[in-house]
Amino acid sequence: MYDIDKIRGDFPILSREVNGKPLVYLDNGASAQKPQVVIDAVTRGYAEEYANVHRGLHFLSNLATEKYEAVRGITARFLGAKDEDEIVFTSGTTEGINLVSYAWAAPRLEAGDEIILSVAEHHANIVPWHFLRERQGVVLKWVDLTSEDEIDPQAVLDAITPKTKLIALTHMSNVLGTVVDVKSVVDGAREKGVPVLVDGSQASVHMPVNVDEIGADFYAITGHKLYGPSGSGAIHIKKSRMAEMRPFLGGGDMIRDVGRDVVTYNDPPMKFEAGTPGIVQQIGMGAALEYMMGLGMEKVAAHERRLRDYARDRLNGLNWLNVQGKSSGKGAIFSFTLEGAAHAHDISTVLDKKGVAVRAGHHCAQPLMDHLGVTATCRASFGLYNTEAEVDALVDALELCHELFA
Repeated sequence: MYDIDKIRGDFPILSREVNGKPLVYLDNGASAQKPQVVIDAVTRGYAEEYANVHRGLHFLSNLATEKYEAVRGITARFLGAKDEDEIVFTSGTTEGINLVSYAWAAPRLEAGDEIILSVAEHHANIVPWHFLRERQGVVLKWVDLTSEDEIDPQAVLDAITPKTKLIALTHMSNVLGTVVDVKSVVDGAREKGVPVLVDGSQASVHMPVNVDEIGADFYAITGHKLYGPSGSGAIHIKKSRMAEMRPFLGGGDMIRDVGRDVVTYNDPPMKFEAGTPGIVQQIGMGAALEYMMGLGMEKVAAHERRLRDYARDRLNGLNWLNVQGKSSGKGAIFSFTLEGAAHAHDISTVLDKKGVAVRAGHHCAQPLMDHLGVTATCRASFGLYNTEAEVDALVDALELCHELFA
């Protein structure tokens, strides 16, 4: 049973009011709220258990290390990875993708080599590749969406040439909620010897993910969208790819020995984790992942599908609302504009007055905005604690917008 009332009770912030109205938090695509178990884990980590990790011989250091390193196994379990040594801790998906760019791609890509992207990518999965374009002459090849606003795996595979060195794709669009069949891309790319990086920032929140089944070489997630603290995250990297990577950052933990004339690096994953990490942030992410697994990701996905279908029906009933994205199997993410001159920021401001929190702007996806023919949208992104009543509150607030701006 999916007890939505109990689940909502786990998130203290959901009981507050905004502008005299009950908070309706629909900005989960940007960052999700935190359950009490995560807040408690973070508070306990600082109040009772804090010390630097690794190499310490005292009680607190050993305790912090044990709690911190346990998250590697939790993350592997959450992602369906058999080997926790393939989990590298990061501050989020952005750092994870940059790690691949600097540590794996930069040393081996040359001028004229190609990276395939889709127009639906978040800037975090675009800008690191632009660095290589600017600095090394790498060519970025773009795959457009279909008429149904989906990414056709075959179109991605058809874009491969002998110069293609990497495919970098989102698993779920942060703007449209479109789910990409990344496994088909990975299977086809493997036959052509092309590695695949997957941005799992959104998909890992809304649906079960099994990285061993998907088979991607790199799969990145971010903790703050997974109901955990900001500054936490991880990337799953196949060991065969780890062996090809040079260190990204230099400092403590990622070394074995340092001399005047030589340095010996630690084994992966430590090789890619330099300096004092976000200890308590990662422990908090572990608590968040345990919480989600306790609910059951299949149950979370089923709940959100029901919300998606209800929201789609209600929003489609507003004939003056332009909802972006036609994919039927999308996640519970809706981007929209109003007919007329109302800017997304104006719409968001009016919704906020009714206690409804949405995001407005280009959502760090400007190539997709260009493809859609808009400069900005409002985005309502649902999470595991949202309800049909909150969909109704969104619709009521949108009707007020229509009255004001029509």
